[in-house]
Amino acid sequence: MVSSVTRLAAGLVAIAGVASFSVGPALAQTSVKIGYALSRTGPNAGGAAVTTLPNYEMWVKEVNAAGGLKIGDKRLPIEIVQYDDRSSAEEAAKALDRLITQDKVDFILPPWGTGLNLAVGPILNKAGYPHLAATAVTDRAPELAKRWPNSFWLLGTSAGAANTLVDLLVKLRGEGKIGDTVAMVSVADGFGIDLSGAARPALAKAKFKLAYDKTYPVGTQDLSPLVNEAKALNPDVFIAFSYPPDTLGLTEQARIAGFNPKIFYTGVGTAFPLFKGKFGANAEGVMGIGGWNGDSPAIKDYLARHKAASANGAEPDRWASSVTYASLQMLQQAIERVGKIDRAAVIKDLQTGTFDTVIGKIKLENNLPTKYWWVGQWQGGEFYGVGPATNEGARTPIIPKPAWKAQ
Repeated sequence: MVSSVTRLAAGLVAIAGVASFSVGPALAQTSVKIGYALSRTGPNAGGAAVTTLPNYEMWVKEVNAAGGLKIGDKRLPIEIVQYDDRSSAEEAAKALDRLITQDKVDFILPPWGTGLNLAVGPILNKAGYPHLAATAVTDRAPELAKRWPNSFWLLGTSAGAANTLVDLLVKLRGEGKIGDTVAMVSVADGFGIDLSGAARPALAKAKFKLAYDKTYPVGTQDLSPLVNEAKALNPDVFIAFSYPPDTLGLTEQARIAGFNPKIFYTGVGTAFPLFKGKFGANAEGVMGIGGWNGDSPAIKDYLARHKAASANGAEPDRWASSVTYASLQMLQQAIERVGKIDRAAVIKDLQTGTFDTVIGKIKLENNLPTKYWWVGQWQGGEFYGVGPATNEGARTPIIPKPAWKAQ
């Protein structure tokens, strides 16, 4: 998930150095001030608008409707301060500086995407704010959790995603449902670079033939050459580590070209409701990164509440949306267990506590969860998790993907 601008923030970490003020609440504190900077504009805006902002707004509305966060023997409403990071690491760093030094917020919610979470990580660490990165996939997660013990990397690692996908392919090949030939494309930015970099050795180790392996620049409009070149090789498996606009574009080009491999895997964006909205019946059988236990009562309730909270009945995505909401539940439970605005104590509780969330009970190990959904598939209008197969609620994948229908 996303942005190549992370290095821009390296020289901006020092701005957080002035934030060593007391974390104790004022005597007359009447609210809990929470800030965030999200991509309202720029290339990250689509992902932030689907996955992050609706969950932030729904959580705040629900907490305030219940009287606020329970701080000791009273409840305090949440007060929000927000900025547009413009999908820029530099803008995100500036916004966090304002939130910390001028707005003096009690807590900060993270931005959307891998790149911006990596960019703001040093700032949040130096200022002592808990950092619940719910939309970042990086192989650096275990290292970063040690370097920045205030940070929690809830989507896991690129290697985890790639290995789970390849494990599924190995199983399906062993069952005689697919052959050895794989075509792969990837966006030349943080998410695509990390995921394809993890997938290549995993595929090679499993003795798959990577017949096609191309990267493409961010913002590429014409994706038909990639699809047509991959189609000419007649692969059993097509993998795209793509951003949401590319995920839609690649799927549409595949439909137009009649490119219908036994496994068609794309994402980020496959789990988004707009994917189902755009492709309708043609979404059936498409795989992508993410997934959830669509049979879980807690997930069904979350889906209904999310739709009710949205002005236009918008649905969440079937991966990082529920993880994002779960991260907010974790933050709330940690704050309320501590019983005061003490960020160091909240960080400690997040490191050691057990949390009841919409995705089940969570207890972190070394600041990372122990279970993830890495492969999902549209089945009957829902994007169910299919991998790892050992996860509760995992569905059996539909292989081969049904043929594209005329639209």
